[in-house]
Amino acid sequence: MTSSRTGGSAPGEGRYGEALFTPDGPREAERIDAAALVYDPVTTHRLRALGAGPGSRCLEVGAGTGTVARWLLEEAGVDEVVALDRDTGSLDALATPRLRVVTADLTDETLRPGRFDLIHARFVLMHLPQRRRIITRLARWLSPGGRLVLADALEVPVALDSTAAYRRTMDAMWRALRSTIGTDISSVPAYPHFLREEGLLDVAAELYSPPLVAGGPLALFWAETWNRMRPALEATGLVDAAVVDEAVAYLSSPRLAELGPGMVMAWGRRG
Repeated sequence: MTSSRTGGSAPGEGRYGEALFTPDGPREAERIDAAALVYDPVTTHRLRALGAGPGSRCLEVGAGTGTVARWLLEEAGVDEVVALDRDTGSLDALATPRLRVVTADLTDETLRPGRFDLIHARFVLMHLPQRRRIITRLARWLSPGGRLVLADALEVPVALDSTAAYRRTMDAMWRALRSTIGTDISSVPAYPHFLREEGLLDVAAELYSPPLVAGGPLALFWAETWNRMRPALEATGLVDAAVVDEAVAYLSSPRLAELGPGMVMAWGRRG
């Protein structure tokens, strides 16, 4: 959910997230892939249901390590995938005549990647202050009948657990992300309304909250994320090193019992 790979200018950061998550840093690809293990099955199920398959030209926004792009080619059998990211170090080796890697900043107003039958962006827009304007641009890149699929995080906090180390650390993370790189998940529930405002049809959405299992891939993702963000977490004043230590240890404990952040997927069709 927090990736160093796609974005643009951000408050105090210059380039999105580099001070927090260096693209070529140790274990960065592994951190991103841990989340992909959890969310890819849900994502690919939805993309297939929306018609991803032969005859389609697809744009994968914020392609990361290329797990969804590879699925579109190898499993869905689409004709072409354009994998767009600002850092394409993990994608270049995947390039084929059917998979075109584009190194670009999504916030670049001059970007013209073409027209697509499917555009998918996961855990990208929530990090960009220009997200509403970008949704307009993505919708304009759809071919007639094309689908736009947006997926971002939605927090589901438990009010009764507000003082626990896990909750305090998660809250500190969202505050740190907002103050440093501009992350804002408050508008994510409005994505269906935004798609309708763009004139898209058959608009719908779903919320998936994956199980947070001790030692599982999602728990490993959050532990690695918090460890990488320690200075920024402590700078919020919401936690100190001891609280973060306790929260990270809890993620591998058999006592773990949390409803972790969910993923909202919203989609619509160009008429």
